[in-house]
This record gives sequence, C-alpha cells and structure tokens, in this order.
Amino acid sequence: MSTPSTPPPGPAGPRIRSVNTARAKAVGYTSTESGLTGIDKRPVAGPVRVTAPPGRGTGGVSGLADDFVGDRRHHGGPDQAVYAFAREDLDRWETALGRPLADGCFGENLTTTGIDVSGALVGERWRIGGSLLEVTCARIPCRTFAGWLDERGWVKRFTEDAAPGAYLRVLEPGEVRAGDPVEITHRPDHEVTVAFLFRARTTAPELRPRVIAAGGALGSEDLERARVWAKAAG
Repeated sequence: MSTPSTPPPGPAGPRIRSVNTARAKAVGYTSTESGLTGIDKRPVAGPVRVTAPPGRGTGGVSGLADDFVGDRRHHGGPDQAVYAFAREDLDRWETALGRPLADGCFGENLTTTGIDVSGALVGERWRIGGSLLEVTCARIPCRTFAGWLDERGWVKRFTEDAAPGAYLRVLEPGEVRAGDPVEITHRPDHEVTVAFLFRARTTAPELRPRVIAAGGALGSEDLERARVWAKAAG
C-alpha cells in the first residue's frame, strides 16, 4: 500500500481546481438495470448549485445541479452528496498508469489541490464557496469504475493504494466553482480518517472496532457497520 503524499499548500491554500458533473451515458460495463452511468464527469465553467439530495434510490442526481447518478442503489443520497478527489493523487496515478488523467476522470465532483482528501477526518467540515460540507465516508471501487478506466486489476490496485477520496454531505447549500478556497472549519477529536475507514472496510479488519469513534458523523450505513463491529469486539 502506498501512502498518499500531499505537498504543503501554497500561498493560495487548499482550493477547488475544478467542479465536475456528468450527463447520463450508456455503457456495457455497469450493473445498473438502465445501463446508464454518471462516472464520466467533466469540468464545468461558472458556479454550480450544491444541495442535499433526496434519499438514495429516489432521484437521478447527486448533490450538484445537473449531475447524473446511474447506480442509485449504491451511490447518491444525503451521505454521498458530493465526491472529492485530490489532484495530487490523480498525478500519482498518471505516473503509475502511464496515461493522462483529466480532472473528473475518477468520477469526482470536486478535484482539489493542496489538501489530503483521504486524510480528512470523518466529520471534518469544509466551507467551499457558499456551501458547508461534512466528510462522511470513503469511495469503494466498483465494477463501473473498473470498466470506465479499463485497467487490469483496477479494483485491487485502487484498494491497496488506500487513497479513495471522500464523500461529503451538504450541511448548508450554496454555490461552488473552480478556484474556491477550501476552509476547514471543524476537525473532530478522533482518529478515523477517510483512509482509516476505507482500510477498515477492506484490507485491515483489525481497525473495525475503532471506527465507532467517529459516531454520528459516519454515513448511516457505515454507522450501522461500526455499531456491529464495536459490539462484536465486546
């Protein structure tokens, strides 16, 4: 497993490099009944409205206006309203894969610079533009992600890297745009980062009893898992 290395932020500080949305796209590698995916996200110009989406399975959009969600069983909803991924990690993957990777190509809504997204604590709050977002959970790689990138053994490689990027919920709606600073307004007092949670769910089950420390900041499904893990550990 490699350790993500995010350089110290420059004078401008942590910031949004691009805001990315997708239209519905028909593909042959998704397991959705419709055959449609929203993983092909592209940077958009100007401000984008961010609001808390309805419950999972009840809509075809994410927390960003005009952004399509194809697999409504496993994606979208209030706990996965916005997905952020660090440009620094995309740069690492460019080197590893030997191919260019555009902003948004990992399906992220927000491509960031100057912030270790996977090192963010569950419950950490980010003020971006007019919105306030809260880190909830990690992205788990799926069949659609693997098919989209078309890289051999992609799910295993991404899992072993353990820099999955973060999902966020919307606490205060507002507009975001490329160039907006990312202001961390709250950092909770526990050890459960997005990468920690991801490893607990995948390659490091010994971490599972400690996930409960993140409490109600966890997404609802992860909170349910954490309670089970804590109870099993006694």
